[in-house]
Amino acid sequence: MSFKILIAEDEEISLKHLSYALEKEGYKVTATKNGLAALEKIRKETFDILLADIKMPGMDGLALLSEVKENYPNIEVIIVTGFGSIESAVEAMKKGASEYVTKPFNLDELNLKIKKIQEKKRLENENIALKVSLGLNKDQPFIAKSRMMKRVIDIINGITNSDCNVLITGESGVGKGLVAKLIHYSGMRKDKPFLAINCAIFTEELLASELFGHERGAFTGAISSKQGLLEIANNGTLFLDEIAEMPPNLQAKLLKVIEDKEFIRVGGTRSIKVDVRFIAATNQNINTMISNGKFREDLYYRLNVMDIYIAPLRERKDDILPLCKFFLEKHAKKENKKIEAFSKESLEIIMSYGFPGNVRELENIIERAVILEKTNLVTPECLPQSIKMFHVETIDPNRIKTIDELNKEYAEKILDYVDDNRSKAAEVLGISRTSLWRILKK
Repeated sequence: MSFKILIAEDEEISLKHLSYALEKEGYKVTATKNGLAALEKIRKETFDILLADIKMPGMDGLALLSEVKENYPNIEVIIVTGFGSIESAVEAMKKGASEYVTKPFNLDELNLKIKKIQEKKRLENENIALKVSLGLNKDQPFIAKSRMMKRVIDIINGITNSDCNVLITGESGVGKGLVAKLIHYSGMRKDKPFLAINCAIFTEELLASELFGHERGAFTGAISSKQGLLEIANNGTLFLDEIAEMPPNLQAKLLKVIEDKEFIRVGGTRSIKVDVRFIAATNQNINTMISNGKFREDLYYRLNVMDIYIAPLRERKDDILPLCKFFLEKHAKKENKKIEAFSKESLEIIMSYGFPGNVRELENIIERAVILEKTNLVTPECLPQSIKMFHVETIDPNRIKTIDELNKEYAEKILDYVDDNRSKAAEVLGISRTSLWRILKK
């Protein structure tokens, strides 16, 4: 998107000269002949830089500067002053001007100052982007040993030269946020901001403010104007997690942004142009929500140019061991412990578990085990009781257990799970305390 510069200059020759020179440098220039006309333009459009003469009829440069800094703080101001009027320039800098130039113009100097402001704004946006991003390390390895996850990698590799919007589906905890980051950092916008927002954790008013920004006075507490994520993510990627939770009114506004590449801040009147790639994710059945009238079909088709489904961890067992190894190394280093591997029994328990919380739950289980473990191996004692309940033991042909032995082992596990409360264990097993006593006695 072109850098937008607004000029406020009452001398017609200087105005034409400046407009021509800056347009030749590739900037989008709007020319006005006084401060009031400039202010009127600012109320209707968005600009990056205001170049204002300090002496103009009606509203001079200093008055215009004060108005802009109070109500439109994102606009950088360069003050133009006559040669020898340095005192005015100093006053302008105190009031918030970014730079000043003197007449007659030195175009090379002016260009350098504009480029300096461009770089400043770029760094500011990148810093904001860093603060509001998911916080995931873009270099975090992506474990893909299973056939299903290799297919996901193939799709990501296949769209590296495309700028299409993507919809990622799958259960909670499967890694949709990480896949979104991989798509961004392997694509054409990898050097631009990657921002993320979870649509499920905000009220409609707050979500609108976070996405679109707001003008001063738009609602109670809006004491100054604020950029939204759409502005900050300009030329980059915006990841909309839990998109199905977005209220219908905001779905309509988002659709307009995708189609027209422009939006209006909350409480504003000015149209703001943006160029953003959208990646959305949900753990819900979007087609069912469309049928029920809870999600816009037209928005679905705009987001679902490319769809990626991430299978639950229980359906891709081949990924569990490499994930275990990665999480063990990560958390052992964090806890400063020398835990090198898992015991055979621990791995059997882990591989038997269904992981309803998927990869996120697996990492939590291993982090917990690392914190509790006192040896150099992760042992069953440090795994949660809840996952031990799901352990399915393989049959050893050399030692097949009797029904009585299996009943006793299972009863002992239940008893351990309920902290030796025999009444509770009998209730869980659906038998009497006397029957439990007989099983344990065998």
